[in-house]
Amino acid sequence: MTSDIDNKTAGPEDAPQAGPEAIKAIPVRHYGRYVSAVIAIGLLVAIIYAFGQGKINWSAVPDYFFDDRILKGVYKTLLLTVLSMIIGIVGGIVLAVMRLSKNPVTSSIAWFYIWFFRGTPVLVQLFVWFNLGLVFTYIDLGPFYKQYWSVFMTPLLTALLGLGLNEAAYMAEICRAGLLAVDEGQTEAAQALGMGHGKTLRRIIIPQAMRVIVPPTGNEVINMLKTTSLVAAVQFQELFRYAQDIGQNSGAPVEMYFLAAAWYLIMTSVLSVGQYYIERYYARGSSRQLPPTPLQKVRANLLSLGRPKGAVGA
Repeated sequence: MTSDIDNKTAGPEDAPQAGPEAIKAIPVRHYGRYVSAVIAIGLLVAIIYAFGQGKINWSAVPDYFFDDRILKGVYKTLLLTVLSMIIGIVGGIVLAVMRLSKNPVTSSIAWFYIWFFRGTPVLVQLFVWFNLGLVFTYIDLGPFYKQYWSVFMTPLLTALLGLGLNEAAYMAEICRAGLLAVDEGQTEAAQALGMGHGKTLRRIIIPQAMRVIVPPTGNEVINMLKTTSLVAAVQFQELFRYAQDIGQNSGAPVEMYFLAAAWYLIMTSVLSVGQYYIERYYARGSSRQLPPTPLQKVRANLLSLGRPKGAVGA
């Protein structure tokens, strides 16, 4: 006799279960993006058309783009930017340490410096340095140096003092924010190991604070590059002053302003790329995955163009 179990046939519960149906995803259409893109393109075309109707001699821009005076102005602009930022960064670090000091005298001096230089325009400071010769006949440093103020205060020195000392006030606040971003336990641990205050700053605090300091410092460098155009008011020959002189002599002042703007855009673009890689370098210790470089972004976009729609990348 066969058992009832043997006579049973395979039921539906023994059949293999079908897999889940694929979900057909329908992307959401953002019609507002299309409308805003059309409006933006329309405004851009209108602006280009408006400039095209003006009496602008566009051929003068490429004619003077690599002129010796323009290239010399570019060099002086970059040199002034680097020197002013060195003064600003060094002064900012010193002022930040003074501001965080427990000594009320040094802390008050740093606070007053930052308050004064951040509260007055750069152009006013440049004119003050340039015209101090009207108040002081000569500068006397005892047995080391003695000279008439008009000879001592050259346009280059005026530009460096005006830009560098003003930048130090802003860099002081950036550096102070970076130092305060480091946990106090780091300082306490370093002191427990017998490290002095100076060595703790150099080896422990400042390297960690750089992640906070670098991004705004990059912005300050770019801003300093553009601010150098103000020193034309104190007779320092840089890119804007050379372009202005060429425009007055050639009868194409507006065209030379466009030329100067193009050079500023080129220099700031190069600095922006450098800032990106520096930020990426200091983000290694805090980010699990570093942001892609511009070349990696371009490569990824090119690969996505040839990928079938809906395919998932490996």
